[in-house]
Amino acid sequence: QVQLVESGGGLVQAGGSLRLSCAASGRTVSNYAMGWFRQTPGKEREFVAAITWNGGGTYYKDSVKGRFTISRDNAENTVYLQMNSLKPEDTALYYCAADRSGIPTKKEYKYDYWGQGTQVTVSS
Repeated sequence: QVQLVESGGGLVQAGGSLRLSCAASGRTVSNYAMGWFRQTPGKEREFVAAITWNGGGTYYKDSVKGRFTISRDNAENTVYLQMNSLKPEDTALYYCAADRSGIPTKKEYKYDYWGQGTQVTVSS
């Protein structure tokens, strides 16, 4: 089993930055693809970013391209999401997820493990 714990969320003004972290425990996720998703009340959870097991490939939701960067440190069993130029529409509960296949995907059902989420609130 893999446990994922997100951290780094908070309240920030529009235009500001936050760095989310996702620490994995229970076993190494160095051969897992990792993803970030987000959800706001009343809406479905949506894909934000994903990264291959070795960090060689990254994928983003169109609206965050150029502002968000996903990265990983396999030695630390941790994945990051650097969020810059934040907008009020980025406000959401952000989740980290792990996919045993190692192949990143936008499809939520492909991920095997999920964290509990960290809240990001961007004020205008």
